[in-house]
Order: sequence, then structure tokens, then C-alpha cells
Amino acid sequence: MTQQPYFSSRLGMMLAMLGMAVGTGNIWRFPRIAAQNGGGEFLVTWVVFLFLWSIPLVLVEFGIGRKLRCGPIKAFMGLMGPRWAWMGAFVVFITMAIMFYYSVVAGWTFRFTAAAITGQVPEANPGEFWTTYSTSWWPALTHGMAIGLATFVVARGVNFIERVAKILMPTLLVLVVLLTVRAVTLPGAGDGLAYLFGVDWGQLANARLWIEGLTQNAWDTGAGWGLVLCYAAYLPPREDTVQNAFILPTVNNMISLTAGVMVMCTVFSVVPGLVANLQSNPEALAAYPSLVQAIESGAELTPELMRTTIFSQSNEGLTFVWMPQLFATIPFGRLFMALFFLALAFAAITSLIAMVELGTRALVDLGVTRGRAVQVVGSVGFLLGLPSVASLAFLRNQDWVWGVGLMVSGLFFAIAIITYGVKRFRQEQLNHADSKWHVGRWWDFVIGVLVPVQAVVLLVWWLYQARGWDPDWLAPFQEANVGTVLFQWAVALALVLVLNRWIVKRVGGA
Repeated sequence: MTQQPYFSSRLGMMLAMLGMAVGTGNIWRFPRIAAQNGGGEFLVTWVVFLFLWSIPLVLVEFGIGRKLRCGPIKAFMGLMGPRWAWMGAFVVFITMAIMFYYSVVAGWTFRFTAAAITGQVPEANPGEFWTTYSTSWWPALTHGMAIGLATFVVARGVNFIERVAKILMPTLLVLVVLLTVRAVTLPGAGDGLAYLFGVDWGQLANARLWIEGLTQNAWDTGAGWGLVLCYAAYLPPREDTVQNAFILPTVNNMISLTAGVMVMCTVFSVVPGLVANLQSNPEALAAYPSLVQAIESGAELTPELMRTTIFSQSNEGLTFVWMPQLFATIPFGRLFMALFFLALAFAAITSLIAMVELGTRALVDLGVTRGRAVQVVGSVGFLLGLPSVASLAFLRNQDWVWGVGLMVSGLFFAIAIITYGVKRFRQEQLNHADSKWHVGRWWDFVIGVLVPVQAVVLLVWWLYQARGWDPDWLAPFQEANVGTVLFQWAVALALVLVLNRWIVKRVGGA
């Protein structure tokens, strides 16, 4: 029997896990959501849910990984019994569904990194470059490069994942810090800092702020995805479970905050001058169709309008259209644009590696050899990513359906611990002899009560909101409505429920 591999050091382990947690959501989604929700008041809710969602669930995944040394399917069987294998399979299904389109996004970052370095992104109208690229055959190639690279790394084993993380993650951190230092030294950057950190305490009565803070935590820490669990299966013996579980999401969120400072300061510094140039040269407005639309509807061209327009864009619109335009207006803008996309590419590939590892680990637990499992995950990942290559509408649909699905995944982890025994789990797997930090009884309440309540509230909130997005809200084949979520979840749940007995036999729990 092959000996269980481990990370060779705590530093390597934490860098690999940080690579898993830090993804494109930290760099492009966090600044956008923070800006849309008032800046400082959003940060308050975001920090609260770091302790009420992210850290508690990361503690769960660290503890399960330490106890069972396996992937989600086998873990749910070990905690709850064979008839609940389908829960672990659904967790795997959700993260794999995200992987299929996330590798396409990773490919975008590869292409824009190369284009920024070579000067192919036109400073006058980067939106044209994005449109030309996204509607060509290029995304299929870059998607293949991304999934191929992640598959290659995972095929070499956990120690190679660790070696790659030791290179990419420190480099990513240096890039983010360099970009942030440049941003905060721009004229007018203080206005961005004031907006990001200024708190209007009265706004905290707005329920949406709390929902957004919780949603962002679910996305940018990786808590409840099963990814931490798979890496925790390689924890070296005698590791401090609790300390690691607190450090990981905290450092991850600090990186998100740093990226938010970088984007916010850049936008607040550059926008006034850009608006002044457009006011004196109205013909140049043609390069900004979203601004033209706002002005035609009666809005006045002001810095506030432009900032609102920028942060109202989709993730890809903010990143691949607006950020190049903003970088173009600062000294050495092309260099900083290249560094920005390089950081984004590193964040994307390290997260993608973790997703491939999760899929591989799930197949290994089902009795497939590791080499064969990696090949299957890479091949299926490429093929099932092609629909997102062909259609941005399909990609957005998958992002909506399985992004909301992550709340179900977090709920399932909480249910597994409740079934096993919250206090028992805390005493055995968190407060063990090798943990210098111990978790108090507050965690029992958070996992046993608050996390399930938060998951249900999130599900009800987002589905209720989606009901108003589309008059035909139950139609199963729309881009983003209630019907498409319920239909795809029903198909996935039916599949794992029907296969539950087969899964148990494959794992060896029959």
C-alpha cells in the first residue's frame, strides 16, 4: 500500500493552501463588490462573516482532513455513514462545475498577460481587444493551456504542488504589494482610501450589506468548497489544526483588502483626469459605450458617474476593459498593466490546481489510480469547459447556478459535523494535543446553529432576488433566474442520489 504523502513543511503547506484560496475573486470581485456597497460599511460585514462563516468552516475542513485523510465523498461517509455519500458527491459536483468555467477564466488571464507584455492591448480602446479575443478561437486554446498546466502540476503529486506554490504565491504577493504601493502614491489616491475605509454606520441597517459580506466570504476564502479538506489530507503529522485554520482565511482576506486598495486608489486617482479629457474631447466617448448609454439617458459626465459605471460592470468588464484603460493614463502604465494581469494569472492557476486536485482525490477515493484520475479530470475539464468558451452567457449561467450552490456545500459540511457531534469533533480534531490554539464552545454554536441559518438565509435571499430579474422566473434555460438553479440542482442531486449505492461500493463502504 502506498504511504500517505504529506506536505514537506508548514510553510509549503500554507502557501499551497493560500494558492487554493486566493483566486480571481480576490482581485476582481472583491473591489467591485466593496465599491458597490459603500466601501467601509461593507468591510464591517465582511470581517464579521470571516469569523461567522469562513473560519468556522475552514476549521471543519482542516479537522476532517486531519481525521480521515481523504476527499469529500469518503469524508461524508466516514462522518455520517454510507447512505450519505451523495452529500460528499454533491460537494464535489459543485466545485467541479465551477472548475469547468474557471479554467476558461484562467485562460483569459494568460492571454491578457501576454497581450499586456507585448503591447497588444490598445490603450485607446481595450474593449475592442476583449471583444475580438472573447469571440474568437483563442479562448479555447488558452482554456486548454490552463487546464493542461493545472493537470500537469497535479499529476506530479502533492510535493510538486507545494514546490509550485512556493514560487507562485510569494511572487503573487510581491506583485500585489507593488501594484498597491504604486496605487496609493498616485495623486488623489487618498480619496479612494477614504471611500474604502470610511464607514457610514447608519447603512449597517441595510440587510443587503450583510448578505454581500457573507457571499463574498463564501467566494473568496474557499470555505465549504472541499478544497481545504483535500489539501488538509496532506497535513504533516502533529500540525496545529486551529492555528492554521485561523491563519489561512485571515491572510486570504488581507490579500483581498490589499487588492481592493489597489483598485480603489487607481480608480479614484485616474477618473477625474479621464473625465476632464473626455469633456474636452467628446469624440473620444465612443470608446466608452457604457458611459455613452448613461449620458444619453440624461446623466451628466462627472467623476462620480464614471466611478459608478466602472464598478457596475461585470467582473470581466471591470478587469479586461476598464483596468487597461485606467492603467494607460498613469506613468509606466503598460508595465503595471502587465504586472496586474500576471498577478491575476498566478491567482487563477493556483486555485485551478486545487480544483483539479479535488477532482483527482474524489476519483482516487472511488478506486481509480491517481495517474488515471488526473487524466480523466483534465480531459473532462477541457471538454466540459468548451461550452463556456463558446458562450459568455453560458459561463455566467454556470457562475450563477454553482456560485449559489456553494451555500448548499457549506450547509452540508455543517450538517455532517452536527451528525457526527459538534462537541466531539471539536475535542477530537480541533483541540487535540498538537494544537497550541484551542477553540471554545462558541464554535459549537456557530457550526451547529449559525452556519446552517446563514446558508438557508443566503439561498432564500438570492433566489428571492432572482425572482425579480426575469418575468419568466421558473424557466429552466435562462441565463440567471430561479428556474435554471432549481433545474440544474435537481439534475445533479438526482444523479448523486441514484448513484449513492454504486459510490459506496466503489469506496468500499458497502
